[in-house]
This record gives sequence, structure tokens and C-alpha cells, in this order.
Amino acid sequence: MEYVRFQNLRKLDKTEKIILLKEYVEHYEKAVQEQGVKYLNAKIPREAFASVLDSLGRSLQDSARQLLQENRDVQAFLRANPLPPHIAELLPDEFRVFSLLLNAFKQWVSAESAATDKFLLGGTARKTCRKAVNRCLVTGEALGDNAELHHPVRDGRPPILLSKKGHEIVERALSDSRSEALAATGENLTGKQNELWQKLQELRSQRNQSWAQLREGCATLLHPGTPCRPGAKSFANVVIRETGRTPKEIMQLLDDVGK
Repeated sequence: MEYVRFQNLRKLDKTEKIILLKEYVEHYEKAVQEQGVKYLNAKIPREAFASVLDSLGRSLQDSARQLLQENRDVQAFLRANPLPPHIAELLPDEFRVFSLLLNAFKQWVSAESAATDKFLLGGTARKTCRKAVNRCLVTGEALGDNAELHHPVRDGRPPILLSKKGHEIVERALSDSRSEALAATGENLTGKQNELWQKLQELRSQRNQSWAQLREGCATLLHPGTPCRPGAKSFANVVIRETGRTPKEIMQLLDDVGK
């Protein structure tokens, strides 16, 4: 079935958009007063979508194999862009097609993400925001030319226009919140365990990987041939290299913290 982008069936005129944004900003002004600037940066745990992302990864791999076997354009492209001999031995055609497909998917995601920002306000978000508010709700300062659009939640809701300083305050609050969460999660571990746990949290965030992938990667290294999802083994190798710990030690810590 062909993909059809979500469409807004309730179009707003310019006046309605401004009224909507004024009420929207007032909502967040009150929320920030009551709960602090952390309220402006809500993130859903990646694990919530882990099964969907895993299915998507497998689908891309299956599609790459099928394209390589059946798509003449893809086959012609590979022939027209041969690899140097010393690299050709290391990059199978199936992986090359997967990489090309992944890049096409990234472009698609970028276009669809831009479309979600236009769902309510169309292509004039910044201009409309400036008509709805003239001061930063975080700092109270007037919004200058360097004001930045900030999304409190990436669920389709409109962005909020913040001053550069206000945006930095929000991002710093998120960073501080993450640090507090790390300390709270590892408070029952020994000193060395807690140090390793915090390093694992940092690497996981940087690499945008799941705990399940780390566990699977370590299991594959311990027992070669054990199946694991894409990227799991390479992620485990990065963690081992950065921490100097063995796969067994890492899996033991994951057990200790219930991951």
C-alpha cells in the first residue's frame, strides 16, 4: 500500500494561527513557572519504539537484498560506480545497496520531519511565531534577530520562539536532568560499578543504541554465531574498547541494574 502523508483537514487562517500560538505560549509560560524549564524538553525513551525500529532495520536489509537481485537501476548504478580492488574485497554489494537505501531513507525522514512542522502552521512558522510573541518565555528578554525555534515535544506540536540565551538555558537544564538521572540510577552500585554504568549511559546516548543491542552484541562476542540485530556487535566493541571491560563484565552490570 502506498504511503500517504498525514494531511491537516482543518486549515487555519493567519488570524487563527496567531491566536493559537498566543494560547500555546501562555500554556508553556504557566507550565515553566510551575515545573521549570525542563518542561520545555520532553523526550520519550528510545526503548518505546525499539521494536518498530528493529523491524524497520530488518525491512531495509531485506529490501536491499531484493533490490540487488531484481532492480536493474540499482545493478547498473553499482556497475557504473565500481570500487577500488582493495575495497571491493571488503564491501559486499548487498551492504553497498543497504547503505544507498539507508541514505535515501535519511532524505525521506528529513522531508517528512519538515512536513510535520508545517502540519498546523504551514511554511511560515517563524514569521507567525514573531507575530504571536515578542518576548522569550524563559528569560523575558525581547526576541531579536537571532531567536531560535524550539520544539518542546517532537509530536507534531508547533515550535516556540526562544532567545538564543533562553534556548541555551533549556538545553542546559536537559543536560543537568540527565546527569541527575545517571546518579540516581547508579546510587546502589559500588564506586567502580557506578563509574562504568555512567560511562555506558554516555556511550549509549552518543551512539543512539539500546540496552538490548548492547546485550546482544556482548552475547555474540562471547558466543560467536549468536544472532543479533544490526549494529549490536559494533556497539559492543565500542563499549569494550572505551571501558576496557570484557563482554561478560558488561553483561553482569546490565543484569545488576536490570537492563
